[in-house]
Amino acid sequence: TLFRSRSSQVLLLFFLFFYLPKYAFSMHIMEGFLPPMWAGIWGIVCLPFLFLGFKKIQAKVEENPKLKILLAMAGAFAFVLSALKLPSVTGSCSHPTGVGLGAILFGPTVMSVLGIIVLIFQALLLAHGGITTLGANTFSMGIFGPIVSYFLYKSLQKAKVSRSVSVFLAAALGDLATYIITSLQLALAFPSPDGGLFLSFEKFLGIFAITQVPLAISEGLLTVIIFNILWKYNEDTLKDLGV
Repeated sequence: TLFRSRSSQVLLLFFLFFYLPKYAFSMHIMEGFLPPMWAGIWGIVCLPFLFLGFKKIQAKVEENPKLKILLAMAGAFAFVLSALKLPSVTGSCSHPTGVGLGAILFGPTVMSVLGIIVLIFQALLLAHGGITTLGANTFSMGIFGPIVSYFLYKSLQKAKVSRSVSVFLAAALGDLATYIITSLQLALAFPSPDGGLFLSFEKFLGIFAITQVPLAISEGLLTVIIFNILWKYNEDTLKDLGV
């Protein structure tokens, strides 16, 4: 079908685009950085979301096997965007997340499963993030960000906001929400000796804010483009998903 042809072309472009950069910078919480207690806590917090996500994916694929293509594309979109590391003027690094699209299409629990798959591959193949910090990175990028994107998109659609504006805001703010939670995770693990949790949280937010705001805007615009392509060529499937 035309949808399959277009999906394959878009997927191919994503992977080609991914292999173009020669240098990459990592922003996921790196291997061994979190204290064992916090690494374990975030891993446990992720478990119910992953369980529900696997159940939902199984149900959707049994109902409509063609959704495997769309699921793969949503995962590839997140993989490619979150692998594009950009150096920050503050001395750290930032990257888009790519989770807004999958959250809008399938909901936050499905995106948690796609997110952890993306993060495992990045940790093992690209040295981005890590296995011990997989729970923390999954919660920030694969759970909290998608929750914000999904419920914001649904709320804006109920308010009769245009589809493109809804997608843009959902993707952009879901991206920013990921970094807010990452900053909170780091602040909880490493509170400031002088100002405690809140001062540490403020400092971590400041590290990423300068580069993350324009990145979130860029991700929102790109997500709108991809979403509109999907809507143009497979509107019925998206409507069946409740989009």
